[in-house]
Amino acid sequence: MNGEEEFYDAVTGLESDESYEGVSEASFKDAIVFEGTQEDSDGLPQENGVRERRTTLPAPMFSRNNFSVWGILKKCIGLELSKIAMPIVLNEPLSFLQRISEYMEHTYLIHKACSMPDPVDRIQAVAAFAVSAVASQWDRTGKPFNPLLGETYELIREAEGYRLISEQVSHHPPVSAFHTESLKQDFVFHGSIYPKLKFWGKSVEAEPRGTITLELLNHKEAYTWTNPLCCVHNIILGQLWIEQYGTVEILNHSTGDRCVLNFKPCGMFGKELHKVEGYIQDKNKRRRRVLYGKWTECVWSVEPQEYEAQRKAERKGPGDSRKHKQQDDVAVLENEDADDMPEVQETVAVVPGSTLLWRVAPRPAHSAQMYNFTSFAMSLNELEPGMEGTLSPTDCRLRPDIRAMENGDIDTASAEKERLEEKQRAARKERAKDEEEWSTRWFQSGTNPYTGSQDWLYTGGYFDRKYTDCPDIY
Repeated sequence: MNGEEEFYDAVTGLESDESYEGVSEASFKDAIVFEGTQEDSDGLPQENGVRERRTTLPAPMFSRNNFSVWGILKKCIGLELSKIAMPIVLNEPLSFLQRISEYMEHTYLIHKACSMPDPVDRIQAVAAFAVSAVASQWDRTGKPFNPLLGETYELIREAEGYRLISEQVSHHPPVSAFHTESLKQDFVFHGSIYPKLKFWGKSVEAEPRGTITLELLNHKEAYTWTNPLCCVHNIILGQLWIEQYGTVEILNHSTGDRCVLNFKPCGMFGKELHKVEGYIQDKNKRRRRVLYGKWTECVWSVEPQEYEAQRKAERKGPGDSRKHKQQDDVAVLENEDADDMPEVQETVAVVPGSTLLWRVAPRPAHSAQMYNFTSFAMSLNELEPGMEGTLSPTDCRLRPDIRAMENGDIDTASAEKERLEEKQRAARKERAKDEEEWSTRWFQSGTNPYTGSQDWLYTGGYFDRKYTDCPDIY
């Protein structure tokens, strides 16, 4: 495999902590459920004349138990992993462009924000969407296929009211651009992602560079944010596990309201594992709401006074600090040289008076045998009857290596992956020989109108279905 081959992860999953165990009956009694429910993402209603989407893959995933990546990664400690070729057994049968489309699994939260008259309610719905967009990363330790330059992916979900187009707009560095628009023309969701990866000996850390923008057109509002950092632990030895950490700031450029979310690192004893806490403040820096929950499970909202009263009561509660100190000392001795995944603590304790903004849908029972895919992810590479004649020839559903892996043919998948990569390298050399620059098809480099930062903006026309000048990449 040529050393030029790029590797990058969207270490972008999740097994739900399904129940609210440990939450008192009184807490539920005092909690308010966010109006509206999530639409079923498994399939479209039969009465629309559309068959249900598939709920499984053609073949289960391959075992990685007998494979070690140490021989590949041992020389890469502290380095950026943009040019390290990885064996196909570490992949999952999706392109990174399809992985990006998983942001849209909980689109109902955007529709909810569109329908709300109060700007504080809107930004907390947007915040819940921002958390939900990374939820599918939990337990997704397989890396998606690197998109080829010029590769595209489209996703149309009429029942959920949107259509998405994405394109791989750059190869060095790898940049993926996406654009989603509401079928009712009430929102636009777009961005460009440049994941920067580093290997730290036991773990791989992904910094998801790039701005994400959500425009609520009827309210003339635009929100921007970046995703948290993601870390995959035990790359060399032990059970792989994922955590997300860092500060995510969501800014409403129209009102000046902002939401600051702290994705907490798990800490020494795992007490903060998966936790998200934050607040909404208005342009006068007055705190209006406190948000809390887990990115793998749920997000709740409560008045700041109620939240502080609850925390004050908890601090006054009984507890044997000396006993906890002794337990912590033992834990330090037992975990000196391990990156073991901490035990998941009791699920979110609900503050009385809280509003449930979002709760994750449970994964299929067979998810662990299917790359830990959600129901939504399970359907993304499905090639429905008649679709092949409609899609752009660059759509990643048509990639033979991904299709072979999905069908359980690892040898063909590996051979096709190498063929496609060699074809891409040959095309790049030919362009260099002719002094020809690559021209993107559906996006162009520009400036984000709200942040002023460099971005890739959709130029339109994809859904006119005129694909005669698309490149031959497969």
